[in-house]
Amino acid sequence: MSDEQEQLDHEQRQQQLDDVSRVVLDAARAAYARRGYVGTTLKGVAAAAGVAPDVMQRYYRNREQLFAAAMRLPFDPATSVAQLLAPGIDGMGERLVRVTLRMLDDPETRDQLAEMVRDGAGASKATASLREFLESAVVDRVVSVLGVPDARMRVSLATSYLVGIAASRYVLQIEPLASATEDEIVALVAPAIQTALTTPTQPTKAQREKG
Repeated sequence: MSDEQEQLDHEQRQQQLDDVSRVVLDAARAAYARRGYVGTTLKGVAAAAGVAPDVMQRYYRNREQLFAAAMRLPFDPATSVAQLLAPGIDGMGERLVRVTLRMLDDPETRDQLAEMVRDGAGASKATASLREFLESAVVDRVVSVLGVPDARMRVSLATSYLVGIAASRYVLQIEPLASATEDEIVALVAPAIQTALTTPTQPTKAQREKG
């Protein structure tokens, strides 16, 4: 076989791989728009794309990788969690805020979100998928390692706050939040996230009076 033929065969195989990946990612984005991140499975996406599950696994080993590719996220979830945890508890709120902001500060991710909205997903459904992903793939894992009490509540509070800020800034473009710098937002939001994740629960005034 000549070098030219080998190159042609390689290009054809690569085109086939690209075609399969495109169909899979289109099916995944449609599933996220209808069912959200938690309600979408690799098996379901494979079926919708007309791809065998074993073929699907050659491209995306788990649903986190699939979501990251479909939404064009600028980071790998597994690596991100390790980087968040490496410095310890101190500064965790700031790191989570920065990761969230940079996730949506990436033009490709914003474009993908906008495309989902144009295709009928609506801003609420599009951001709901992001919230579910951030909660289960990142924040939940961080909190489980920290070993704090009321972990489920803390994860829900932190994630809701983070995605609310990000959606208001990048999707709804509410001012002055949309024009604020990353550092300005971090300075205001990070302390609240740090408190939600790590501060021991204190009884309310009503609970103290009752006790």
